[in-house]
Amino acid sequence: MAKIIQHQIFYPNPPAAVWEYLTIPELMVQWLMPNNFEPVVGHEFQFKTNPHPDVDFDGTFYCKVLEITPLKTLSYSWNFWSSDGTLYESEVNWTLTEKDNGTELLLTHRGFKGADMLPIFGAMDKGWLSNINKINKLLNPETNGTTTA
Repeated sequence: MAKIIQHQIFYPNPPAAVWEYLTIPELMVQWLMPNNFEPVVGHEFQFKTNPHPDVDFDGTFYCKVLEITPLKTLSYSWNFWSSDGTLYESEVNWTLTEKDNGTELLLTHRGFKGADMLPIFGAMDKGWLSNINKINKLLNPETNGTTTA
């Protein structure tokens, strides 16, 4: 069974504002992790966080930019190694759609392989949802990132 993390959120901000939080390292660190990202296809970069031995994760994600269409799509690999040397590979895709005087953001994280990915898969699912909500709070501090339906 394929494992896919997918979250969609609406920001009352233009795509350019949301795009900056997905592609500028100094802004990315505010909602995700320290990194050396560059918005260039083929650029290899890392996200660094605290190790989580309970899910056999040393704290570093090794990534490579796969595709960029400015203000519309961004995809990169999202890989890490376990302590036994097993490489776990997946892919993160971001899609921005201008809508209703704002931006609809779709995150799709796919490609998780093996039952032993389950602990980190669950942690990433919750983490992504929390993190994309942080972007909203950063973009809209006057409303604390809440929107009306």
